[in-house]
Amino acid sequence: MSKKWLITGCSTGFGRALALEALHQGNEVGVSARKTEDIQDIIDKYPQTAIAIKLDVTYETEIASATSKMVAHFGGIDVLVNNAGIGYFGAIEESEDTEVRRMFEINVFGLANMTKGVLPIMRKQRSGHIVNIASIGGLVGYPGVGFYNATKFAVDGLSESLSKEVAPLGIKVTIVAPSGFRTDWAGRSANNSPVVIDDYSSTARASQATIRGNSGNQPGDPVKAAEAIVAAVNDLNPPLRLLLGAGALKGARNKISELQRDFDAWEKTSLGADAPKP
Repeated sequence: MSKKWLITGCSTGFGRALALEALHQGNEVGVSARKTEDIQDIIDKYPQTAIAIKLDVTYETEIASATSKMVAHFGGIDVLVNNAGIGYFGAIEESEDTEVRRMFEINVFGLANMTKGVLPIMRKQRSGHIVNIASIGGLVGYPGVGFYNATKFAVDGLSESLSKEVAPLGIKVTIVAPSGFRTDWAGRSANNSPVVIDDYSSTARASQATIRGNSGNQPGDPVKAAEAIVAAVNDLNPPLRLLLGAGALKGARNKISELQRDFDAWEKTSLGADAPKP
């Protein structure tokens, strides 16, 4: 059954691949980007089922315009994909406040405001699916990208809470947690802090070098990721968390093991923090 999709950040990467896959499968798609000329080729390929939407998720007026355009053109929104986002490289101590705050504005507050803009439509429909593109870095912290991790941990927590709030309203939520994929994330979409502290050379710097060095050669295929996301949206019982890539699955399982070890080792201390009232 055809659905009405609104996807943010479609100029490159996951957003572009997902827009093309959703359209290929016969859906109607609001293809959005900050510059509509970057997505015109998609509209030209699917002129009957795709519309171009100018959208910067940091501007609430553009969010309102995007949702209004979807309702006017397609009659509603069945699927929102919050894909727009950026990265940033730097040890915590090295990171610049202005760059970090900009990243939070896009990755967290832009996503949240986009979601809030669509929820009244989905509540009225008593149906819908919100797909938030997070990262394995929203479950596992890595050196050299701590503030990026913080934005994705925020997306994960917000999405889990949201899923519990909207489930009785017929709205589903899926958090997508990819590992390394061949997108622009580790390239032009992520700035480096100009501050360099030598004490972090073996941790933050080494991690950054590995991530940057693999840019364009990651094992993950954005087309296969797009196929997986569309399949999850079409499933009657979609997952709350969808891990994409062997690295994501391994990282998540290692995190579970680490948590279990700490919980078990400190069980008595945890239980001992409760005390009966006098």
